[in-house]
Amino acid sequence: MTTTVRFGLDRLLADPALRAPLAGRRVALLAHPASVTANLDHALDALAALPDLNVSAAFGPQHGLRGDKQDNMMESPDFRDPRHGIPVFSLYGEVRRPTAAMLDSFDVLLVDLQDLGCRIYTFITTLRYVLEAAAAHGKSVWVLDRPNPAGRPVEGLSLRAGWESFVGAGPMPMRHGLTLGELGYWFIATLKLDVDYRVVTMEGWQPDAAPGHGWPLGQRAWINPSPNAPNLAMARAYAGTVLLEGTTLSEGRGTTRPLELFGAPDIDARAVLAEMQALAPEWLAGCALRDCWFEPTFHKHAGQLCHGLQIHAEAPHYAHAAFRPWRLQSLAFKAIRRLYPDYPLWRDFAYEYEHDRLAIDLINGSPLLREWVDDPAATPAELEALSATDEAAWLAERRPFLRY
Repeated sequence: MTTTVRFGLDRLLADPALRAPLAGRRVALLAHPASVTANLDHALDALAALPDLNVSAAFGPQHGLRGDKQDNMMESPDFRDPRHGIPVFSLYGEVRRPTAAMLDSFDVLLVDLQDLGCRIYTFITTLRYVLEAAAAHGKSVWVLDRPNPAGRPVEGLSLRAGWESFVGAGPMPMRHGLTLGELGYWFIATLKLDVDYRVVTMEGWQPDAAPGHGWPLGQRAWINPSPNAPNLAMARAYAGTVLLEGTTLSEGRGTTRPLELFGAPDIDARAVLAEMQALAPEWLAGCALRDCWFEPTFHKHAGQLCHGLQIHAEAPHYAHAAFRPWRLQSLAFKAIRRLYPDYPLWRDFAYEYEHDRLAIDLINGSPLLREWVDDPAATPAELEALSATDEAAWLAERRPFLRY
């Protein structure tokens, strides 16, 4: 029998007792396009319609409150919401952290953000920043919890000290396996924050249950939390395919399957796949890989025919416990480096306002992956040993923060 899953937002809307502590307080909302009710009403509209709630301001993260910006480093301005007449502040514009003036607009901040379960996704960094600001200014933060669509598995190297950035909120692996509400507890403990924090938990969320393994398939519509996050298969693959942003390979932006495929005009994808299968076939488990041709309409290799591979992380090819997208993508880089030793794989450009460190290192939280790819003598077993150590440590560290 399928359990009905209720997200934090829907519980708060339905239960006046849950809202009682908000009486007489100014409430702000941090949200994005996927912040919707079960009936697909945007959270801001649904909360503003409650007679017992004083919604005084709203905040938008990267890509905006309602969603408008396609790519990284495309900033959103502050504005006044035309429907509700409240200020909407951008946390991806002139500032990344809320200013004192922004914090003066509310007493309690409700955070309703759909995450993808990947360290690189900037919404979790924004959560860290608002928790730090709230602690410094005596504000309350409530997370209205949502599923981690990638589920509980953990994968990847942990971010190393000194590699914190807007795409690296803290020392966790690429695939962290927590919900946003759980991450808040971890941030508070790790950063030793004194902040009034609570989570409106989900009801009925079973992160290991098939077929969604984190996402309540058949119960909730998928809404893009960012423009290039169009479906559940992308969310599953993202902890690996996001590495492509630090390379010259197309990650499929400018196609209808972004971050599920990769390629370039000057590689033989079939040869790459054969090399991957020869090197570490166990890293390709849990999905199907299909060679394909695609022509991006914008972004890298726009208008050029690319040969690539699509990762099929969906039924009937998907095996949740076996799928390891970070290893799969790392292996693809290794295969390309072996086939084309001089290939200009690493993209040298400003990434998330960082100009002095390579994007691939920033994304991975250290130079370790790039060095492994570029070292002809380095083996899959060596990367396996490094990452397995980090993964085991994180599984133990995160245990006290699990709420489901």
